Amino acid sequence: MNPAALSSTIVARLHAVLPRDRVLLDPADCIAYGYDNSKRVAVPQAVVFALSHDEVVAVVQLCNEFAVPLVVRGRGTNTTGATVPIAGGIVLSLERMNRILRISPGDRLLECEAGALNGEVQAAAAEHGLFWAPDPTSLAYSTVGGNLGCCAGGPRAVKYGTARDNVLGLRAVTGAGTSIKTGCTTTKGVVGYDLTRLIVGSEGTLAIITEATLKLLPKAQTTKTLRACYVDVKSAAEAVARVMNQPETPSALEFMDGEAVQLAEAWQPTGVPAGVGAMLLMEVDGNRESIDAALRAVVAAAQGPGLVELKTANSEAETEALWACRKALSPSLRKIAPKKVNEDVVVPVTRIPELVAGLAALSAKHGIRIVNFGHAGNGNMHTNLLADPDDPAQMQAVHACLREVFRLVLDLDGTLSGEHGVGIEKRDFVGWEIAADTLAVMHGLKKTLDPVGILNPGKALPD
Repeated sequence: MNPAALSSTIVARLHAVLPRDRVLLDPADCIAYGYDNSKRVAVPQAVVFALSHDEVVAVVQLCNEFAVPLVVRGRGTNTTGATVPIAGGIVLSLERMNRILRISPGDRLLECEAGALNGEVQAAAAEHGLFWAPDPTSLAYSTVGGNLGCCAGGPRAVKYGTARDNVLGLRAVTGAGTSIKTGCTTTKGVVGYDLTRLIVGSEGTLAIITEATLKLLPKAQTTKTLRACYVDVKSAAEAVARVMNQPETPSALEFMDGEAVQLAEAWQPTGVPAGVGAMLLMEVDGNRESIDAALRAVVAAAQGPGLVELKTANSEAETEALWACRKALSPSLRKIAPKKVNEDVVVPVTRIPELVAGLAALSAKHGIRIVNFGHAGNGNMHTNLLADPDDPAQMQAVHACLREVFRLVLDLDGTLSGEHGVGIEKRDFVGWEIAADTLAVMHGLKKTLDPVGILNPGKALPD
């Protein structure tokens, strides 16, 4: 379908639902809403901006009536092509539905529209000494609806959980144009099926989230940071298991393999000892009275065979110094491979050494440089395949390597995505992880909530 193919009848109906200045039809205007951080592009036939739940209902009902594909969009920060309108149709932007509707500090909840920015939610919650747990790297410009769509996590997920664990309820619109309200305003509630957790992470394929009731948590009074360097990945992974098997759960537990450390140090020397095979960055949070005891417990667990160096920050400047190596990694990767393939696979913590060893073997086999870092406490590894996108032979090798990466992850009892979602990039591999009979149930749910199949077609589930 091309941008000119939207019928005059549908355009007229759109103008009846929304003011003309909130309906874009010119391809030059629409193209900005045809791509996301995956770098894929597909121009929609129209882009519309809703300002209320009722307007979303009207747009969905119109698309359902005429079987027009509909892709909901926040700020397009996802990396899997989940908001690219590959089937044409209409992109529904919720970026202007960005109000924070209500905060109840005593009940530790916040209600907001789907277009509210994660960072703005955090700022509003912080005024009451609270926070929302999901903290993806894009929190300053990603929307709550987008975070919920892909079930974002971030470093704090190791202690506080992902988006799915921190939502009490939703207001949403199914593909049939039916308004639904899921969940409740309490942290306990078992009445009815858990549609909240079903919709969160469904990438806009089952229903369009318009409002969310978020579970807030008390902000810790203070935070302590430590950096532990090991001779190899096995030693670091064993330390991760020890840290996670004692009561003082860190609020962040980040991992970098030796390749990642070397790249970061080459970009900006930060004092990491030479020859380090793996590094862990950990944060512990809590009350001022108990933080030192928590830190001692994590330090004790981090010590063990293969430890090269362990440093604890005693000031804000020292904290910045310990994090410097990790912060230097992203710019170094952007310089080497601006269009790198970044996967967010997950394996059990105890199998991280097997994963990294297997990835090293695949790197040698395919001639593709692979750099690994991620959220070690969850076993969530960001595996980066570095190649020149203008070299057809390298890109062919990347695709062949990626298939084997996914097979390796599944052979290690892992999963193909921890927080980035499936979108287009991993859709064809979902059948490797989920059995056919289970997929059939999921397709049945899709048919129930989106009978005509208009919501984000071609995403999340294989055909």
